[in-house]
Amino acid sequence: MTRIVAGSVGGRGIAVPPSGTRPTSERVREAVFSRLEHYGVVDGARVLDLFAGSGALGIEAASRGAAEVVLVDAARRAADVARRNVADLGLGRTVRVLAEPAERCTGRLAAEAEAGTLAGPFDLVLLDPPYDLPGATLDRILADLATPGVLARDAVIAVERATRSGEPAWPTGLAPIATKTYGGTAVHFAEPAGRP
Repeated sequence: MTRIVAGSVGGRGIAVPPSGTRPTSERVREAVFSRLEHYGVVDGARVLDLFAGSGALGIEAASRGAAEVVLVDAARRAADVARRNVADLGLGRTVRVLAEPAERCTGRLAAEAEAGTLAGPFDLVLLDPPYDLPGATLDRILADLATPGVLARDAVIAVERATRSGEPAWPTGLAPIATKTYGGTAVHFAEPAGRP
């Protein structure tokens, strides 16, 4: 059983898919959200959680005051579990779930931003992809997120990877701000380049 660490539904348990996901530990989630709250990007935020699995990261953001959260996972079973978690916690007004590949979602967001039809930029993007995700796929997702208009000016991106994977290849438009390691897990933080 995975538990939400803090906020309005802190301490409540959520279900996890029986296979195919690698839930972020409570200790790592607590550390990541402590840093994100230090950056001031959680309360009132519009959040995109890619490779959401059970939805633990995005639900943690909603519990801590995010205004809108979109959970995205390609696996229908994981998306169904995330939907049940959202419903069980009474977060249906704040959190919605999309069952689609992350790269399709970010490609669509980039196209909408370029066309001027995106509903609004995201303040926080959480990525916890499978450790064996091809680097080219992660590169494409990050390039889409760097498209002007997808991210708010003071947005933060957090990418969780195995420490052995090294830092992501940040595209033009994104600048690294920190990397924190927790055992075999590394979380890389970035922001829009040129942020004041």
